[in-house]
Amino acid sequence: MTQAPNLNQLWASLLIEELVRNGVETFCVAPGSRSTPLVVAVARNSRARSIVHYDERGAAFHALGYGRVAGTPAAVVTTSGSALANVWPAVVEASLERVPLLVLSGDRPPELQDAGANQTMDQVKFFGGYVEWSATLPCPSADVDPAVVLTTVDQGVRRSRRPSGGAVHINCMFREPLAPTEQGGDFERYLEPVRGWRDGHHAYTRYESAPVRPEPHLLTDVAELVERRPRGLLVAGGLAHPAERAAVAGLAQMLGWPFLPDVTSGLRLDGRNGTVIPYHDILLGSKEFMQEHPIEAVIHVGGRWTSRRLPDHLEDAPPNDYVVVNDHPERQDAIHRATRRLQIPVAELCEALRTVVGDVRAGGDAAEAGTTGETGGARADWLTSWQRASEHVGRRLDELLSPDQTLNEPKVAWLVSRHIGADEGLYLASSMPVRDVDTFGCPRPDPVIVAANRGASGVDGTIATATGFARGLGKGVTLMMGDQAFLHDLNSLRLCRTLDTPFVIVVLNNDGGGIFSFLPIAGFADVFETYFGAPHGMNFEHAAALFELEYARPATADGFVEAYGEARARPGATVIEVQTTRRDNYELHVRLRKAALEGFTSLASGT
Repeated sequence: MTQAPNLNQLWASLLIEELVRNGVETFCVAPGSRSTPLVVAVARNSRARSIVHYDERGAAFHALGYGRVAGTPAAVVTTSGSALANVWPAVVEASLERVPLLVLSGDRPPELQDAGANQTMDQVKFFGGYVEWSATLPCPSADVDPAVVLTTVDQGVRRSRRPSGGAVHINCMFREPLAPTEQGGDFERYLEPVRGWRDGHHAYTRYESAPVRPEPHLLTDVAELVERRPRGLLVAGGLAHPAERAAVAGLAQMLGWPFLPDVTSGLRLDGRNGTVIPYHDILLGSKEFMQEHPIEAVIHVGGRWTSRRLPDHLEDAPPNDYVVVNDHPERQDAIHRATRRLQIPVAELCEALRTVVGDVRAGGDAAEAGTTGETGGARADWLTSWQRASEHVGRRLDELLSPDQTLNEPKVAWLVSRHIGADEGLYLASSMPVRDVDTFGCPRPDPVIVAANRGASGVDGTIATATGFARGLGKGVTLMMGDQAFLHDLNSLRLCRTLDTPFVIVVLNNDGGGIFSFLPIAGFADVFETYFGAPHGMNFEHAAALFELEYARPATADGFVEAYGEARARPGATVIEVQTTRRDNYELHVRLRKAALEGFTSLASGT
C-alpha cells in the first residue's frame, strides 16, 4: 500500500482490505465512474470475490440475498447520482428484515454539490432511517489519519451484523483522478500510524460482546404462564439461522402446545416435529374449528407471519396472554394484542425456557404455578385435537391433488414441496407463491431452507435476491415466483449465469396480478381487469433464450415432476413456466379450502 499510485486509490484499498479482514469478501459491483477507486480496489484484492452486474437494483438485491443466508453482509458498490437511488428497495428490505447489507457509494466532492455538476445529488444520510448506520468519508487527504477509514469500516460492519442491524451506507467522496493514475507518491510515512495493522491480518478494531442470558424471573414467569394456559399456541415467524430453528423446534416439543410455524421459519415443511400443525392456515380459516378451539395464550417467536388468518382471529378474539419474543427492540404487533414483549435472542430464550418448563413440570415450582394433572390432560387433548384436524386436511389434500394431472398453482406448490431435495434452498416470491406453499406445502422427512422477501413484501428484485441466496447457500435453489415478479426483475436473469449450482425458476404465469383476484376490488368489473389484473399476454421462452438459460413448459403434473427433476440435477439455471388462469386459480383455492374441511365437525369436537 505504501506504493499506491495515488491517495484516492490508497484510501479505497484500505477500505476494501478492512472489509475483507472483517469477513466481507463478496462485492456486487455496478460499473460507474465516481466509484472507480473502490472498484479497482476490489479487483486488485486477491481475497475479494466480485460479481459484476449492470443494474444497481439487481446488484443490491443479490447482495441482500447473500446476506440473508450467509449471516454476514455482502457489499454493493455504486457510482454517484441516481445509481444510488436504485439501491433503495433492497435497503428497505434489509432494514425491515434486519438482513446485513453494506452499500459503498462513490460521491462527488463538496465543491460540486449544489453547483449543477453532472450526476450529482445529496448522498449524505441518503437512506434516512432505513439504514442502521451511515457515514460519509471526506475526500482522501494526507491531513486525515488513515485509521479513520479503518474504524469507519469496522463500525459499519459491526452495526450491520448485530441483531437489530440491517443495511449500512458508507459514502465515499473522491476528487480526480479516479483512475489509478501514478502521481509519484510514497505513503510510508502517512501509513506509519497503522503500521501494526499493515503488518498483521486482523481488523483494526475488533468488537466483542458478552452472551445474552435471559433473567431467571422472566423464564419462570413464562413457564408458569404455559402451565396456567393449557390451550395455548407456539407460533414461529421468520427465523434467520439454523440455531434458532433448532431451539424453537426443541421448545415446541417441550411445551406440548400446537406449534404453528410460518413457512418463512423454515419449520413449516419439516415433518419431523410431532407438534407441528402444518395445515394451520386452512384450520384458521374455519370459523367452526376456531369457535370450538378458543386460544388462551400465544407465544410468538421470530418475525411476522405470512398469512393474515391468525392475526385476524386474535384481533377479534384476543388471548389472555400474548408474548412476543425477538432480539430487536422494534414493535412487532400490528394487531396491538401483545401483552408482553421480550427482547431476547430467540435461540437463547427457547433453550433456557425448555429447562425451566421441565423443572416446573418435574416438581419444583409446580404447586405455585397451579400445575395439576387436569391441566396436563387438557393440554394433551388440545394438542391432539389440532393434530387430528391437520392430519385430516393433509389426507384430503392428497386425495384431491394427487390423482389430478392438471397443473395449477396449489398443485405446483404441493409438488415442489414434495420433490425438492433435502437441505436445498426454496426461495418464495411475494404475493401468491409464498402463501401457496404456506397453505398447501407437504410436510417432509427432511428439512429444506426456506426464505422470502417479507420485509416490505415487494415483488421487485426477486430473481436477484434468490441468486444471491443461492450464492451464499452454495447448494441447489428453487425459486417460485409469479409472472409479474418475473417481468419486474427480468434483467437479473443475467445473474443466473454466474451460478454453478442448480438454480430452478418456477414461473407461475397467470397473465397478470393473480393476488388481486382474492381482494375485494375483483368484484368491480369495470376497473379490475385493466388496472389490477393488468394482463400482458406473454410467455417467457424467449426471455430464457435471450439469457441462454434452459427452458421447459410442461403441460401435466407428471411432465412438471420430470422437468423439475432434470433441472435440479444439472448445474446452472432453468426456467420452468407453468401457465394458469387467474379466475380458475381463485375458484380452485376456494374449492380446495372447502373440500379440505369436509368431514371436519367430528374431528373438531375433540375438545
